[in-house]
Amino acid sequence: MVKGEMFKGEGEAAVRAVIDDRGWSRTRRWVEQSLPPGDRIRAVTALRGGWTSEMRRLDVGATRRPEGTREPYSLVLRSFTKPFYVKHARGLLTREADILRLLSGAGLVPTARLQAVDAAAEHCDHPSLVMSLLPGSVRLDEQDVERKSALLARQLVAVHGVSVAEADRPRTYEAWTGPERVRIPEGTERPELWRRAVDVIRRPAPAYRPCFLHRDFHPGNVLFTGHGPDLAISGVVDWVETSWGPADLDVAHCSTATALLHGVQAGMQVAVHYAAAGGALSDDPAAHLYWRLLDALAFAPDAEKVAVPWRELGRSDLTPAVLTQRLEDYLQALFDQYA
Repeated sequence: MVKGEMFKGEGEAAVRAVIDDRGWSRTRRWVEQSLPPGDRIRAVTALRGGWTSEMRRLDVGATRRPEGTREPYSLVLRSFTKPFYVKHARGLLTREADILRLLSGAGLVPTARLQAVDAAAEHCDHPSLVMSLLPGSVRLDEQDVERKSALLARQLVAVHGVSVAEADRPRTYEAWTGPERVRIPEGTERPELWRRAVDVIRRPAPAYRPCFLHRDFHPGNVLFTGHGPDLAISGVVDWVETSWGPADLDVAHCSTATALLHGVQAGMQVAVHYAAAGGALSDDPAAHLYWRLLDALAFAPDAEKVAVPWRELGRSDLTPAVLTQRLEDYLQALFDQYA
């Protein structure tokens, strides 16, 4: 599961300036070779908020030309450095590159423009992909939660509406947990609730009408600009897990993450907003419950893979204990509504 890659266009994303080439000198040369003649990387800043990748903002300056000087611009470099993700980088980065090409210019989903990809690290220090920098920032605070949720749901409807020729469809979705892999929180006072949830996902997956999935759509992978009535989505990022499968699963993932960030009621509202925006979910409550639990149980016991980058981005209140309690309460809410 790849989570939390954040491409921010605003200054709060920067955690340190990288002014030397240690650990990525070959990658830097490769990036510069992909640029128009004369363009060079002038400044590099490490970005925070990611779990799977090292992220850098590359500020590029153009050489003066007889016809005039082009405006400076910025790119984002994603590099897989952890052994697990290096092992799977060819599939992950190739998939993201393919999706960025597919969505470029389509207008349905605001995405970065692919600059270059070296999924097998043939030219780079690590498997890498470089793309344009999108405007906006990740908004994980408690402001405008209802409006953000509605905008997320509307954007997800657009994602699911992407038309893809059969030959170009991404892979069929993969489950990120299973009955034997769920880690039940130690010391829980509701072990029967967890066992009941695990029993649900022991069943065969329900039949579904497949569509194009982001597969890791959640508030940490969406960029916003503006505030209040001017709040708008400016980018959707992290397309390495893009899949073909049930819309319910994407809605489930966004719902779980929202519940962990903003509380159970906010998480339960995501599906309501999705339906209001024209999205279609399973007519069978038991089937919808299956997809919701399949996603939620992958976060057990304490949502560590999203919690770490979320805390880096200022949500220090999201302690393991808080997230475990919210996840448990969310499971109960799902049974109350759909069982």
